[in-house]
Amino acid sequence: MNHFNLQSHLDSIYASYPEAENQPLIGITGNYADGDLTLREKYYQQVIAAGATPIVIPPVADKNAIINILDRIDGLILSGGADFNPLWCGEEPVASLGHINAERDLPELLITRLAYNRQIPMLGICRGMQTLAMALGGRVAQDIGELPRIREEMERKSQAKAKKQGLKAISNIALRSSSSASSIKGDQPPVMHNQDARQSELTHSVTISRDSILYDIYGEEKIYVNSFHHQAVADGGKRFRITAHAADGVVEGMESSEYKSILGVQWHPEWLPSGLPIFQWLVGQARQFAQAKRIHHSIITLDTHCDTPMFFHQGIHFDQRDPRILVDLHKMAEGRQSSVIMAAYLPQPKIGEQFSSLVAPPQSSTAGGESLSPFSYANLIFDHIEDIVRKNSQYISIARTPADLYEDSRKGRKSIMFGIENALALNHELQNVKHFAQRGVVYMTLCHNGDNDICDSAKGCNTHNGVSQFGEKVIQQMNQQGIMVDLSHAGEKSFYDALDISRTPIVCSHSSCRALCDHPRNLTDDQMRALAEAGGVMQVTLYHGFLRQQGEATILDALAHLEHAISVMGIDHVGLGTDFDGDGGVRGLADSSEMIQFTLHLLRRKYSLRDIEKIWGANWLRVMAQVQAAS
Repeated sequence: MNHFNLQSHLDSIYASYPEAENQPLIGITGNYADGDLTLREKYYQQVIAAGATPIVIPPVADKNAIINILDRIDGLILSGGADFNPLWCGEEPVASLGHINAERDLPELLITRLAYNRQIPMLGICRGMQTLAMALGGRVAQDIGELPRIREEMERKSQAKAKKQGLKAISNIALRSSSSASSIKGDQPPVMHNQDARQSELTHSVTISRDSILYDIYGEEKIYVNSFHHQAVADGGKRFRITAHAADGVVEGMESSEYKSILGVQWHPEWLPSGLPIFQWLVGQARQFAQAKRIHHSIITLDTHCDTPMFFHQGIHFDQRDPRILVDLHKMAEGRQSSVIMAAYLPQPKIGEQFSSLVAPPQSSTAGGESLSPFSYANLIFDHIEDIVRKNSQYISIARTPADLYEDSRKGRKSIMFGIENALALNHELQNVKHFAQRGVVYMTLCHNGDNDICDSAKGCNTHNGVSQFGEKVIQQMNQQGIMVDLSHAGEKSFYDALDISRTPIVCSHSSCRALCDHPRNLTDDQMRALAEAGGVMQVTLYHGFLRQQGEATILDALAHLEHAISVMGIDHVGLGTDFDGDGGVRGLADSSEMIQFTLHLLRRKYSLRDIEKIWGANWLRVMAQVQAAS
């Protein structure tokens, strides 16, 4: 090839089809110096060597630029550079603070938080690891020499907090501190962390935790690295766990504590021959994230139960990223979730209680709470959802059928469906089943926590010995009107009665497996088999008490329940009903923004596209179509 002949270069590109491999796109934050956007070549060379396509991200805080970049990249590298201005942490500068790069601070803090919300895989290098800590709730020392003082301050605060909470809390807080904060070792001389040797020179050792991404990458507990920093992570915060230290205890590596693809290292792997595996790790995560995005673009991703309407009386803003709720337009977009069934939840009054004393109408309603019946309250909830949709009709729609969901997806809109949690909403009037069918209700949970006039609850006192005579008529009318019968919350006898009564398949919109967590709200294996044999579906829920009896429930527990359900019922009878805003949500799958994490875990477990589609909604929509067709 003639080096200076353009056509010969083009000929080599067009010699085969396609011209290039489809690679993940990795954004790299650029440096800023004297009016120039700069980047060391080692960063993009390592990305290319790892099998991805690099782009340089300029240090601009323009929201349109940042969001459009994030919507296109599959992975993010936060590059090294000068210090952060400590004012971003609410701290005054100390005398030992180094040179700051003010042009980078806000753009990189914004892009990190927004990338985190979008579940984009991230690698923070040197300053980049400090960016992760600062943007996501950790703490950075302005100078390594400040670490002992910060450590003492953190311990004093922990002890004071523990004292308020009682002696039992002390050990827990001490444990959290030791796992997330830098621990300067008094018997170890300080390591030189700002070497004057060339960048590729190995100058100190790093000890790696065995249960970490870094250990998976290197397969060793000790590696040797370069070092060019004097700021350092003092505390990773709750979103990270520290997984690597220098010999003097300075934090050298951290990773997500939420099972996300986020890794930070304090050294500069781009200069080291041993650095390529870290970039290969990021590229592998980015490739999988790109695949998950394509899947979410091509299928319906349906959460079959959320309780966000419980917060309507607080005046929540569905078109904002509202911290009071777990499901809103922003979070659905970030998690690439297409649709949700919002339940009008009706608490079951105890003997002597009035329903109206247990609920508050939506803030937009003029109805007085003292006059609210269950029927009118459910209608107010649906009125408010319709009002939300009217105000955001370009982005969201109310769906009543599977066909509506697919049409909304084709047009790029999110979908909300109506559900009722507790058939108390009927006001003991059979004709109200038809009313709610006409309003677009797709399922009705027969009861909640307590027996009602329809059936006995899993947390009831066996009032009817299962489904009541009125309840039998309600189920028959629901079949006639095309409303799915939901038996989450129902007692075991009620469950089997409803299976016998209903002529269409039934569903459990948010339940989990009793074999893994012995709670009466969960289904036994026998119930699950009976449900599958009748053609129904069970949607694994994220309420921690239904996933695990002791300790903290996480996304791994939800996956364990899903896979147990698949082993008992088969892949055609399972799905996900989060119970978000009804106390559902676990570490790793805490709100709608993290829904794509569920898909990423399924991909890592080698589920096929077809099986992922079934889990995400195709199974549920099959039953919905059957129920509506039989009406």
